[in-house]
Amino acid sequence: MSIRLTALTAPEESSAGRRLAWLASGPDGTPVGHAFLRLFTKDGQRHLAEMDIQVHPAERRRRAGSLLLDAAVAAARQDGRCSVIAQAESGSPGAAFLIATGFRAALALTYARLSLAAADHPALTAAAETPHAGYRLAAWEGTVPDELADTFVASRRAMDDMPMGAVDYGTVVWDLDRVRAAASAVAARGDVLHAVAAVDRSDGSIAGFTELVVPGSGTGDAQHYGTAVLPEHRGRGLALWMKAASIVQARARHPHLDGLLTDTADNNPHMRRVNDELGYLPTHTAHEYQLDL
Repeated sequence: MSIRLTALTAPEESSAGRRLAWLASGPDGTPVGHAFLRLFTKDGQRHLAEMDIQVHPAERRRRAGSLLLDAAVAAARQDGRCSVIAQAESGSPGAAFLIATGFRAALALTYARLSLAAADHPALTAAAETPHAGYRLAAWEGTVPDELADTFVASRRAMDDMPMGAVDYGTVVWDLDRVRAAASAVAARGDVLHAVAAVDRSDGSIAGFTELVVPGSGTGDAQHYGTAVLPEHRGRGLALWMKAASIVQARARHPHLDGLLTDTADNNPHMRRVNDELGYLPTHTAHEYQLDL
């Protein structure tokens, strides 16, 4: 079967990067698959591209996936990228395809879900309300308040040593514009960004944070975006405290939510223990795959 590729989007740049896309179609014009390629444009990640390829199950093994991959990799090379990453669920056809085309597994991720109907809410409330000497909790919706903006940006370095396995993810450099752009992107698609932070009472600086994105409808599952504590504040239970408070607040503000989703690198045992203690149950494992160009 003859497959035709069509470029769908212009290389427009946003705060996150440039996004390219291709559509694969059959001789009669019926779509059979697509590919997206994200070209990171921020300092510290200009060597990297992120790819997602999807082919309809009935159309697999007819070269659509290979043609989409060739187009995406060629675009990454042309833009001077050194690495392309992609994610696939363990044991899936996508994982087999990536391995067969030269990608290597670089990071294992455990996905987990907390069912709000089955959660131990008294225990979660107790964890959220347990005082932590020298700290207080702050919370906001959407963009960080001006009075916490500078210290929140500074606290983003807590993510710098996040376990990433062998993925050449580079360094994400945060500034206030990037923080605000990320919040605006969530709002633009109609969702709600909730943040909870642990604040050091001695100087008012943020010691750690956790972020949760709730669907605009207030139904279905919300998605954790990240939880991190600065190195100098670790070992004091702040991650569990903040995440418990985030769960309690999400349930109170969005009573029709079904659950909360999270994913954690397998080489991050501390955060996996936090999730276990809060009642999250594993749903599946995926891998980040990397192709060195």
